Amino acid sequence: MVDQDLSRDAAREALVMRRRRLLLGAAAALLAPAAVRADESSLERIRGRGRLTVAVYQDMPPFHVDGRGIDVEIAQALARALGVPLALLPFQADENMGDDLRNMVWRGHYLGFGPADVLLHVPVDRPLMQDNPRVQIFAPYFRERVMIARDLRRVPQLASLDDLAGQRIAVPGQTLAGWLLIGAGGGRYREQLSTTWHDGAAAAHALRDGDVTAAAGNASELESVLRGDARFAIEPLPLPRMREGWAIGCAVKREATDLAQALQAAMNELARSGALAEAFAKANVAWQQA
Repeated sequence: MVDQDLSRDAAREALVMRRRRLLLGAAAALLAPAAVRADESSLERIRGRGRLTVAVYQDMPPFHVDGRGIDVEIAQALARALGVPLALLPFQADENMGDDLRNMVWRGHYLGFGPADVLLHVPVDRPLMQDNPRVQIFAPYFRERVMIARDLRRVPQLASLDDLAGQRIAVPGQTLAGWLLIGAGGGRYREQLSTTWHDGAAAAHALRDGDVTAAAGNASELESVLRGDARFAIEPLPLPRMREGWAIGCAVKREATDLAQALQAAMNELARSGALAEAFAKANVAWQQA
């Protein structure tokens, strides 16, 4: 009797395990993406899926904060140009741009989301392209620059950083603006820097509120807060060999040539029609042709 009971228990357990495997297989089939035809283009897959997934950086004023910003406006316009709805994919920046391209463009994030069809706000930079052969970087839509804003009542002129001697300067520390100022003059101005700010927009708010005399950051960040306010001037950092800024654009998978061509054409039309300038103006930023 005991052996018969054990046999029945074993049979029931085997049946339960088979049912579980069938259920797991069915669930996996439902969750898996549709099969991709070898001859199906990127545009065909997007239109068949019915959406354009655009990756944008999280908490990057004025380009994206809480579902709004310049890059969101651009993403919406690109989706309209392709005739499909937009699926926005915000994400936190990783340690470097190569990581972001891997996570958001060609492989996907290890946490299980991505990749997107296109990533916005990518530096259009030849060394970056060479280091990341699995992506295409194209369609520059803005030229960014490192700038400094100052209170004109306290510092009427700024021929060099020495004109800011003894004044507090707000700057986000882990940024190009922060590194430039920390190293300027062999560290001469380091004690004047307030580097706790998350980004240049926060530094600009500190200047506007009177907590500091100057604020450094990207032009777009500073302008979004201070542009049009006659109390402040926004100018290039007075440092030797400063670059003339850098272009930012889009990235897709290397093989997505048809998608890149369609997005490039759409971006060209946004620039030609004035829609790009309008998107930047809504964020109080002067559009700079890339």
